[in-house]
Parts: sequence; C-alpha cells; structure tokens
Amino acid sequence: MNTYQKGSVRTIIFKENNVWVGVALEFNIVETGDDPREVFLMLDEAIRGYIISAKKSKIRPSILNQVSLKEYENLWRNLTSTKPVKSPYQIYSFGERVIS
Repeated sequence: MNTYQKGSVRTIIFKENNVWVGVALEFNIVETGDDPREVFLMLDEAIRGYIISAKKSKIRPSILNQVSLKEYENLWRNLTSTKPVKSPYQIYSFGERVIS
C-alpha cells in the first residue's frame, strides 16, 4: 500500500493505433503523445505533480492506491507473465517506480 512516505507505481508506455500512451496504474494517470520519449517525460512530470499536489492538499493516502482500468491491469499482467503473451500493442517500456 502506498503512503506519502513510501510506495511504488506501475507504469506502462505503449503504442495504440498511431498514438503513444503512458499509464501510471495506481494513480489513474494517462498521458498521450507522438513520441514515446515525450510520453515518458510527460508521465514522469504528471506523477511528480500528482504526489506533490496530494501532499499539499492533505488528501487521504488512498488517492495513491486507486484501482486502474481492467484493460491496463490485463496488459500489466501479460507483460509481467512468465509465459510470452501476444499483445496487440507495441510496448516502449514498463516497470515499477519507487515513490518517496
């Protein structure tokens, strides 16, 4: 469970049709763009801003532990599976980032 002191967020950057999509699953943040590097930077900035704003507003930490869309959860599960799973998306990156 994420708190304001420590936690992590799962991110995926993938291409859907002709658009690159970046997702921060636990925060329900989605960024889109024409270049995956641009989306990576925008997603990073959005994550940082989200945490700073939530802290300043003194919002309950549950905001850091949202339920993401089933589509993104399924994609994450497929990407982290030990068995290769064919995906309709071109994946640029995925991983878990530590937040503190």
